[in-house]
Amino acid sequence: MAAKKKAKGKKPAKKSPAKAKASASRKAAPAKKVPAKKAPAKKAAGVVAKAAPAHNPWHSYADQLAQEMRTTLKVMRAFPADQAGFQPHPRSGSAMQLFHTFGVEQNAALMAVNGNLDLAKAFSMTVPATLADAIDSFERAATSVVTAARSAGPDAWHRPQPFFTGPQQMGQVPAGAIASMMLADQIHHRGQLSVYLRMAGGKVPSIYGPSADEPW
Repeated sequence: MAAKKKAKGKKPAKKSPAKAKASASRKAAPAKKVPAKKAPAKKAAGVVAKAAPAHNPWHSYADQLAQEMRTTLKVMRAFPADQAGFQPHPRSGSAMQLFHTFGVEQNAALMAVNGNLDLAKAFSMTVPATLADAIDSFERAATSVVTAARSAGPDAWHRPQPFFTGPQQMGQVPAGAIASMMLADQIHHRGQLSVYLRMAGGKVPSIYGPSADEPW
């Protein structure tokens, strides 16, 4: 029987003194602790996110009125001061009546914003003595409306006020709708006045764009 040959094992490689020292040092050093991840903070129970402030339509209305007022004043001031009685047709109102209408409408708008609209009181305003007086009256009234609108709360926009709803009919209309209607009518009558202005010999200023007398 053949004798079994003993397998010769490989001798372990000897470590250099420097490597041996480094290995021993690693074994001796304590293992570094990995910090645990923090759990996301829980929202406190019962905390409600703040709602965005409600849109206030009075603010945009006030901005538009302030802009249109400046343009209307420009047209009014361009009208010949000695032509207050100018009337292009027997069925047309005079220039003074148009000027007075601007002031009456803004007084009505102011009452609507403040929640105390009285149409009889608004339409019983005394007609100014001169066109210059009518211009001052309109400017004061419109400026007051802008100030009141900037201070009004959003709920006041829908506050019902007595107003015309048809021929010989009265009803309750939201204050914001009345104020907006007064502004639209101002723009309408301003266009009418610009025609009067041309016919009365005045120069028509730029309104929404260039005019023959005020080109861009």
